[in-house]
Amino acid sequence: MTTTRAAVCHEVGTPLVVEEIELATPGRRDVVVRMAASGVCHSDLSVQKGSIPFMFPTVLGHEGAGVVEAVGDLVTRVAPGDHVVLTWMPPCRRCFWCLSGQPMLCENGLAEALGGDYATVGGRPLVRGLGTATFAERTLVPEGEVVKVDPSVPLELAALVGCALSTGIGAVWHTADVRPGTSVAVVGCGGVGLSVIQGARLAGATPIVAVDPVPAKLEMAKRFGATAVVDATVDTVGGVREATAGRGADTVFEVVGRASTIRDAFASARRGGTVVLVGAGSPAEQVSFGAMELFVDAKTLKGCVYGSTDPDRDFPVLVDLVRSGAVDASGLVSRRIGLGEVNEAFAAMEAGTVARSVIVFDEEGG
Repeated sequence: MTTTRAAVCHEVGTPLVVEEIELATPGRRDVVVRMAASGVCHSDLSVQKGSIPFMFPTVLGHEGAGVVEAVGDLVTRVAPGDHVVLTWMPPCRRCFWCLSGQPMLCENGLAEALGGDYATVGGRPLVRGLGTATFAERTLVPEGEVVKVDPSVPLELAALVGCALSTGIGAVWHTADVRPGTSVAVVGCGGVGLSVIQGARLAGATPIVAVDPVPAKLEMAKRFGATAVVDATVDTVGGVREATAGRGADTVFEVVGRASTIRDAFASARRGGTVVLVGAGSPAEQVSFGAMELFVDAKTLKGCVYGSTDPDRDFPVLVDLVRSGAVDASGLVSRRIGLGEVNEAFAAMEAGTVARSVIVFDEEGG
């Protein structure tokens, strides 16, 4: 077995503890990745707090990139030395949803990512957090979870493709299919929301309205392409309508996952508009709509899993956009931290002071 350092969450509500874990012996289709960087995403915090149900003990982290260290003898996708981005939703390419063009809904991929031998801590089996377990110096995953990418792109930036960039930009391009000249509003301007704004800018949307209660995030939204900003503590719906000729936006992206912000997003869309639910909400959050408003306003409400991303198709494209500068990944990185600072990163996220904290293990995984 290989011993490595990881941030372990032993149970709901407890701080993560950095300790030595033992990776299982790789299977014939497994890959060992030496992590270079991992973003700290709100979904990790939601698991730690218990708002997203999960299994414990676990190593969290699902937005990571690194260098392949070892592969099983049946692995064909990658080889040792390859730079890779990890995906928490590896399509199986054989189920109904994969064959229907919806690989983000794969019925096998996440189950395979969560199952199988992964690691132990103190003799106790660990669950591969959200399928990838990137809050560790090394991780062990099935080969479908790694996508080879251009090695010229810094891995701490490529890591953000694993969730924030693919979810946010994918929501614009794939889930909503935003057209040039149409109006967009984004409710919630964390790392994913700022990525939605970048996707809307690249799609040619105008105006692009950013909504958030934190002034610093609204300033960041302007840098990423927002043409108008709305203080969510004042009047979300009125602010969006004021910026969209009084009608409301053609497409509104909700990137928070709360009942109140979903209602605000729905009310901020124009009649006949579309509301895309990007935020990962808790099962406890319940949203009500009146039958008459659904009928009269003719709005479309769309769920969005992982930005409707196909990792094999989209990751290399997004990494290339990062390389060219068309997508600003470096601007999303508010803090570069060590593994031992992950709890502080959670606190900063809750305080709304960062877009993304990124754990950097070493330079380029070397």
